[in-house]
Amino acid sequence: MLDLLTGVHGLEVVLAVVAISLALRTYFAKQNSDKLPPGPPLLPILGSALAVDISAPWLTYKAWGSQYGDVVYTRLFGQDNIIINSEQVARDLLEHRSQNYSDRPEIATNELFGIDYTTAFMRYGSRWRLQRKIVHQSFRQDAIPHFQPMQVTKSYDLLLNLMEDPSDYHEHFEAHSGSIIMSAVYSYDAARRHDHMIERATMGLDIILKEMRPEVAAIFSAYPFLLRLPSWLPGMRLKRISPLAKQLSLENLENPFAYTERGLATGSISPCMVAEHLAELDDSYDNFAWQKKAIKESAATAFGAGTETTASVLLNFTLLMILHPDIQQKAQKLVDSVVGPKRLPTFHDRPSLPYIDAIIRECMRWRPVFPLAIMHATVESDIYQGYYIPKGVRASSHPGVHVHSQHRAMCHNEDKYPNPSEFNPDRFLNADGTLTDDTVSFVWGFGRRICPGRHLAEASIWSAMVCMLAVFNFSRAKDETGKEIEIEPHWHGGLTVRPKSFPCSITPRNADMDITALQHLIGVSV
Repeated sequence: MLDLLTGVHGLEVVLAVVAISLALRTYFAKQNSDKLPPGPPLLPILGSALAVDISAPWLTYKAWGSQYGDVVYTRLFGQDNIIINSEQVARDLLEHRSQNYSDRPEIATNELFGIDYTTAFMRYGSRWRLQRKIVHQSFRQDAIPHFQPMQVTKSYDLLLNLMEDPSDYHEHFEAHSGSIIMSAVYSYDAARRHDHMIERATMGLDIILKEMRPEVAAIFSAYPFLLRLPSWLPGMRLKRISPLAKQLSLENLENPFAYTERGLATGSISPCMVAEHLAELDDSYDNFAWQKKAIKESAATAFGAGTETTASVLLNFTLLMILHPDIQQKAQKLVDSVVGPKRLPTFHDRPSLPYIDAIIRECMRWRPVFPLAIMHATVESDIYQGYYIPKGVRASSHPGVHVHSQHRAMCHNEDKYPNPSEFNPDRFLNADGTLTDDTVSFVWGFGRRICPGRHLAEASIWSAMVCMLAVFNFSRAKDETGKEIEIEPHWHGGLTVRPKSFPCSITPRNADMDITALQHLIGVSV
């Protein structure tokens, strides 16, 4: 009987402790919720979802920033979100407190699309750190000159493609971007046009980036049971398209890596990211398989990130040169004055052409490719300026809190960039024509999650832009009556943003320039 009573009293004590613990947790949650950043009114279940422009949520978030401040709290369905609209706040949190803000939230759709292996979406930990180290070592700033001859060659290939078929400029930009990354990462020399491996990889990338909208992912992260519903139900487009996306993601992971492995075995491969890191492995190590897998996964991540960024900026550039012929002509005259008519530009000319770098910065600022970046998550709860920022990843019953770095708001900060909707490269030039210190580096991310391939991407963009300016004029297309067709820009929405295809005319600046003359000019330039 004494043992029974003791057991009963012990159970009572345990229940009492649990009850007190739950009461305290409820109390502190209530206290902390009172200190959350301000934000829009929330409806039951939906939160503020009805107020968000799904096609361009960054515009809604920027408007909320003007109303509620640089740090905004909102909820989309069951997903809590912290929106950072200020570059200074982003640096305070994502850089100065990077040990707490370098995590990623659990996104239910990552596995569905077969991209849960990618470094960009990976949770903060030893696996991520190893992948990050691999990419950083290969593409750190002092390693970029090694890639420049290849980048110039690929820029010349782009000129040939545009000369042969200017109407397919969209596909040419993707082929150009993909071929550079494939060469740098895998030592794969892609066909100048219609390369099968690049076309498959860009097809998968296109599907994923269009479908992985943060607002859509929020629904499935908050209610993961939806992913178990049959694909034929209305609203389950993700389930219908995900098998193809997953297959393409797997191809992008395995096939280029296998190509490099075969080349290493036969001695036919040139130095590249994968080859160099594989050569450093020792198969006698216990973690050999783990490290090899990290090389494979980080390589596939590098392809996706590098291809999308470069191609999107080049599309922005083409659109802007058409809309601003005065800026195009100014840039062309500067290129002519430095390079002359008997050769094409190379990286040796870059220090003499700061205006081209100013155009690049303004292209990236005017329409950032990642307007909301990829979500961050806090490792632990935090307090900033008196506001409570909850822990990023909680129990399985709650999706945690997503922290969004609102790049579009930062790029269109009226105090830093007057008339932000205006395209004006001069804002990045000093009075003496030299470049300002503002590199718009925040468009590449913050802290430990900043894009490690940004130096390679910037160099690729510069080379392509300056070569296109040297050879081509970009202008409005004309209809059958000879009247110019007005351009009304429209944008692909998703995780990234790029212009939809628009009618344009891409013609040689020199009337005598044809494919043969261009090939000769390339021959004397290399």
